[in-house]
Amino acid sequence: MPGLRQKIAWWGALLSTAALIAWCLLWELWLAPLHPGGSWLALKAVPLVFPLIGVIKRDLYTLQWTSMMILLYFTEGVVRGWSDRTMPWLGWGEAAIVFVFFCCALLYVQPYKRAAKKAAQELLAKVTKGSNSRNDHP
Repeated sequence: MPGLRQKIAWWGALLSTAALIAWCLLWELWLAPLHPGGSWLALKAVPLVFPLIGVIKRDLYTLQWTSMMILLYFTEGVVRGWSDRTMPWLGWGEAAIVFVFFCCALLYVQPYKRAAKKAAQELLAKVTKGSNSRNDHP
């Protein structure tokens, strides 16, 4: 059963993923599209729908690979925040949302990774102990 910290981290990951989807759509369709009436760049929100499903299901593997994929959005946010002269806050906002997701995903996955590492070490110790006892008795 996940603790309070994990519940908060999961909610943070879920809400930041949904917020990033909404942010991308608002940015590219209404707030500052590259072309009047909207931009094809709004399609950048589509890849975020797939991890959203996994985040809803609390899938550890999804949170892990999404924490790497989402760094592309962080990069875009920083580049556009730094280079955009009219609305740089949109880029910095995207980077901030990604940062929240990244931290929440790491906090959610951390106890599971720690438990898996401990289980692997215990198994290795058993296997090593078993092989040593067999070597002692020819």
